[in-house]
Amino acid sequence: MAGFRRLLLSRFASQWGDGLFQIGLAGAVIFNPERQPDAIAIAEAFTALLLPYSLVGPFAGALLDRWDRRRVLVVANLVRGVMVVVSAFAMATGASSTTLSLLALVVIGISRFVGSGLSASLPHVVPLTNLVEANALATTLGSVVTVIGAGCGVVLGGVYGTGDLGSGLTTGTAVVGSILAAWLAGRFVAGALGPDEVSEPAAAALAVLRGLLDGARAAWRAPAVTAGFIALIMHRAAFSASLLITVLLMRYYFHDSGPLRAGLPGLGEVAAFGAAGILLAGLTTARVVTWLGRNTAVATALVLAMATQLGLGLPMTLPSVLGAAFLLTYAGQVIKLCVDASVQRDIGDDARGRVFALYDTLFNMTSVIAAAVCAAFIPANGHSVTMVLAAAGLYVIGLAGYFGVLRLRRA
Repeated sequence: MAGFRRLLLSRFASQWGDGLFQIGLAGAVIFNPERQPDAIAIAEAFTALLLPYSLVGPFAGALLDRWDRRRVLVVANLVRGVMVVVSAFAMATGASSTTLSLLALVVIGISRFVGSGLSASLPHVVPLTNLVEANALATTLGSVVTVIGAGCGVVLGGVYGTGDLGSGLTTGTAVVGSILAAWLAGRFVAGALGPDEVSEPAAAALAVLRGLLDGARAAWRAPAVTAGFIALIMHRAAFSASLLITVLLMRYYFHDSGPLRAGLPGLGEVAAFGAAGILLAGLTTARVVTWLGRNTAVATALVLAMATQLGLGLPMTLPSVLGAAFLLTYAGQVIKLCVDASVQRDIGDDARGRVFALYDTLFNMTSVIAAAVCAAFIPANGHSVTMVLAAAGLYVIGLAGYFGVLRLRRA
């Protein structure tokens, strides 16, 4: 399992850098005392973080099923490191929010090649019988490491400050993760991470254009994958709305209360509670699926998320928001792990990269749209009962859609 450990460490380094970069961007654009962003500006920052997953997804999928994935991981990490340094310099010199958003689009877009490559490579370093456990470990711990990177960003923000120069210094530190991830990926021999077969046309452009369509066809042939997509899309839409609400509350509505903090430190506390939920999901999902079955596990997670929105989201206090962060990320991670396992088990290696690319494209485009719609209607301070109720309703739609697709395909 040496290959799995090496791939896991490369994921950790990459995602640590991602977390640090994202908190640096948040400090520069959202919590910077030299700027006063409104809901639309914050939604634009979300778009900078999420849109690359949708734009790059179709290209990443086709190319990962065509190119040596080891080379993709090495080159993409190194190029991302260069762009992180460029972004950090732009932050430090007071570049406009639009410039920072464009640079963030490039950095996070490159990260999609890395993330999709890591997911598509996993079946090459673990036996099929251990794939579910390996995927749960990699995905869960990777998400926790992302939050740790964000926590490091909060600490560095306290040291350097949240102004332009401080945000630039914080963000620049993320280059360490890219360099380390590239070095670890480079220790694999050429071809060790696949693809085993290349069933692509000679023209690379045609392979790219075919990526989304081929991924959709492969996903449709696997009913569990199709149904899982519906459930996860609804979760991502609801979670994105909730995240925008939380950021606005932390920025303009909440105040420090005892050990609990508002502002950027408060967002760090939300991230920490979210990491705890992700970690718990990684430890328990396999047992929950064994006990309840995959379909019931997904349905239970959707119901838990809906109840959390109503029970902890509506009060909109610091303690309830932290509790909601824990339970929502737990429920969402359970759903994601079930869908990941479905893709890795039910989709062949020749199409797996394209299905993961479609996965990223659909879910992150959903997140961007949900954040934009929420930003158009939410009050300036984020306190909106209507938006929380709407988020809860999305889980009901997800539950109906999940079982509806399964019944339709079986019929």
